[in-house]
Amino acid sequence: MICTVTFNPSIDYIVRVDDMRLGVINRTTYEQALPGGKGINVSIVLGNLGHKSRALGFLAGFTGAEIARLVSEGGVDADFIQVDEGMSRINAKIKSNEETELNGQGPKITEANIKELYAKLDALGEGDTLVISGSVPNTLPGDMYERIMERLAGRGVRIVVDAERDLLTKVLPLRPFLVKPNNFELGEIFGVELKTRDEVIPYAKKLQERGAQNVLVSMAGEGGVFVGDDGSVFQSPAAKGTVVNSVGAGDSSVAGFLAGLIETGSYETAFKMGLAAGSASAFSDHLARRDEVEALMAAN
Repeated sequence: MICTVTFNPSIDYIVRVDDMRLGVINRTTYEQALPGGKGINVSIVLGNLGHKSRALGFLAGFTGAEIARLVSEGGVDADFIQVDEGMSRINAKIKSNEETELNGQGPKITEANIKELYAKLDALGEGDTLVISGSVPNTLPGDMYERIMERLAGRGVRIVVDAERDLLTKVLPLRPFLVKPNNFELGEIFGVELKTRDEVIPYAKKLQERGAQNVLVSMAGEGGVFVGDDGSVFQSPAAKGTVVNSVGAGDSSVAGFLAGLIETGSYETAFKMGLAAGSASAFSDHLARRDEVEALMAAN
């Protein structure tokens, strides 16, 4: 079983506006509403690649009901916890001369809600995979990542972490199976600027020294790097194509990697599938689909 956790899901309302101006009425030329959240993206892409997963997290209000509906439509087992106070957020992404985002707050999550999440996670065991990704809302304890990993320690669950700065570094001693920073996030951890794949490799190994078993670094147009617990190191340039929407590309890389690993057991194939899935999402206005991923893998 693969489970994903999205602590603060959203409806992502994506609009395009020609020459947006403040203080006046602006009319959209394009609009789209999608379920948002890093874990949700991972689950949807896994489904597109032919692998079932269960999406966990917290939802509230009419927006929460719509998120659950959209996620279920994507073929994902939507097993969210219903929160009584507040509503799931709407994140408006406005594309014009410049890109602007307005992100909502999300509902108030209680201790009882957290216990419900723990009860669902307690069903995981040997051979299962858990993906924890994204920010932690201020209504949750800041150490939720560590709490979850400590709770599941010793059960044989492979835990994947995709998070920034302290959220990532604090779980490294708990030996996550896979961490997926991008090159900017990796550079922030060590106070350096990382522009090339060769520059990334030694710092990915430093994450291993601090506890990560495997490290996948996404680098947008530069491709990516993988450092494995078996001593393997792979790097590859990015696929060629026109970037349409980069939202969800990193999450797609995680899903592609997991799908490739499940199907072949090979880190190298998983790495290539992860990069292809990330590019496939970036090159379209939807999240990566199987045929798109396979086409990019065959071309590179």
